[in-house]
Amino acid sequence: MNELAHMRQTYKRSVLSESTAGNDPFTLFSLWFSEAKEEGEPEPNAMSLATVDKAGQPSVRIVLLKGLIRNEFQFFTNYLSDKGKDIADNNHVALNFFWPKLERQVRIEGIATKLSKEESQSYFQIRPRESQIGAHTSNQSSVVPSREFLEEKFAALSKEWDGKEIPMPEFWGGYSVSPTKIEFWQGRVGRLHDRILFEKQNESWFRSRLSP
Repeated sequence: MNELAHMRQTYKRSVLSESTAGNDPFTLFSLWFSEAKEEGEPEPNAMSLATVDKAGQPSVRIVLLKGLIRNEFQFFTNYLSDKGKDIADNNHVALNFFWPKLERQVRIEGIATKLSKEESQSYFQIRPRESQIGAHTSNQSSVVPSREFLEEKFAALSKEWDGKEIPMPEFWGGYSVSPTKIEFWQGRVGRLHDRILFEKQNESWFRSRLSP
């Protein structure tokens, strides 16, 4: 591990100016997301989700963005998981996208609320069948005796629902994160990175530049 102190990446791919950032963070996010897909980022919709439990302990994990609707970032999960319990106690969350090929990050802070059952149902119905069965198989974040236990349960449910429509679990669904802050980060030479922050005040977004 001695080489860690000497690991370096020189960022010189692009710049982020106030003129290119514009005045609408969602327009800029959509542009950056499209460019991440075109660049071949392996999972451009992967984002870190940070939550805090009732004891004040932060936790972070990767989830997948599955919708940007009403200017809100949507993802789906088991409501009884650790992240679901955290959000039930404290619905202030943070998201982070990292696109290394483009030398970019997008950092988001906001409020998470559950999607309607109808919206969750619409997404559940288009998931792969294996993922639908997996939602029933996993009591997410709970201890299991073995991998074999999960595989046997998955196989039993697959047999039970063979040729049948799989219902959405009552404990599963989506969250929508309404952002209050969105920061766009573009790597630059000498670690003088471009950081453009949009903050929501009432229904308007105000833009500022942050020191790297």
